Amino acid sequence: MEIKLRDFYPNYETNESVEVSDEIYNAMIGWKREDEAYLRRLYRNKAHYSLDRIDQFEYKPTVSNPTPYEIITEQSVKKQLYAAVASLPGKQVERLYAYFFLDMKKSDIAKAENSSQQTVSQMIQRSLLVLKEMLKDSYADLL
Repeated sequence: MEIKLRDFYPNYETNESVEVSDEIYNAMIGWKREDEAYLRRLYRNKAHYSLDRIDQFEYKPTVSNPTPYEIITEQSVKKQLYAAVASLPGKQVERLYAYFFLDMKKSDIAKAENSSQQTVSQMIQRSLLVLKEMLKDSYADLL
């Protein structure tokens, strides 16, 4: 069988053909199909994550779709978590948001607020303990 190298190696500048055995041809076609199927799954599931992640975070969205029960449970959990966070004082919410969602370091938060890093760290820890206590009854099996 004859393959065009440009079909398998897009960085090639010329479109050269190479004669290969049937086994190699079938293997290369199979690999190409697997890659195309994987890219389609990524696109359909909107799973555009880094492939360098160790925990294979990008793998889960491409393989299985959540069941309706899982979707409803996740929405319920989010709703309870948002309500618990909303019940915290404003400063605690701001610091939690900056630390967990904006990925700011505690020292950067402290500089932005003109306070000490120890104060910021203690408040974040206290906020997490308060949230844990608020959600303990709902999620006793997870904590």
